[in-house]
Amino acid sequence: MTTTLITIATLVTLGVFLAVILYIVAQKFKVEEDPRIDDVEALLPGANCGGCGYAGCRAFATASVGAADLSLLYCPVGGNEGMANVSKVLGLAAVAKDPQVAVVRCNGTFCARPRTNSYEGATSCAIASSLYSGDTGCSFGCLGKGDCVLSCKFDAIHMNPETGLPEVDQDKCTACGTCITACPKMIIELRKKGPKNRRVFVSCINKDKGGIAKKACSSACTACTKCVKVCKFDAIAISQNLACIDFNKCTLCRKCVSECPTSAIIETNFPPRVVKREEVPAEAATA
Repeated sequence: MTTTLITIATLVTLGVFLAVILYIVAQKFKVEEDPRIDDVEALLPGANCGGCGYAGCRAFATASVGAADLSLLYCPVGGNEGMANVSKVLGLAAVAKDPQVAVVRCNGTFCARPRTNSYEGATSCAIASSLYSGDTGCSFGCLGKGDCVLSCKFDAIHMNPETGLPEVDQDKCTACGTCITACPKMIIELRKKGPKNRRVFVSCINKDKGGIAKKACSSACTACTKCVKVCKFDAIAISQNLACIDFNKCTLCRKCVSECPTSAIIETNFPPRVVKREEVPAEAATA
């Protein structure tokens, strides 16, 4: 009995002693945090998506409080309204940015890009891309395993079973960029939402020469330059056998969409085009 009591007393004494030591160390080396960090964090969405370039909302709040200005800091989920609230707390001017949305730059559907082999490995784009170039003749296009879907915290992207391609819900997309990071083929990018959510972009990243690209996918850009010639605003350029549209110059006239022979240029959220009635000769009309 005496041995038991001595053991308990020893452990209690040792515990108290170590607790005192830890308290002294904690007080000596504690770091005082600016109370504004909590205020800024409370204004953030709390998504911890990393779209701002920091590990989470707390890290972004800390960076904002320690910054001399907010020109290089932006929370895509909170948007301009959220950054305006942060600027009020910190007394710093926030830079407003045009709303962005993720777009999928691959139009290689099952019909356009027929399968040449069968993959039976893990259902992960990251794993599949490290093992082979893909199950079609195009080594640049979507692998269709859905890594982008799993990475999205906002349920804004889903795989279309009919096309085998991911589709972005523009109303849910926060432009956080996690799907971009998750895609090993880098077919997803952020672009301006555009007025009335209207956008024009090249839905292809195949950098092979025209004939090779067209053989692998009927919707591939062949760098034929027709879109470049029809654009009056110098918004389209050919680089590495691929057409690219500068959304800062594009006026959304859509002439390039009609001119593209492979339908590699996509128009989104535009009203239906007006079909002009063909003129009927007077003789035919009276016949």
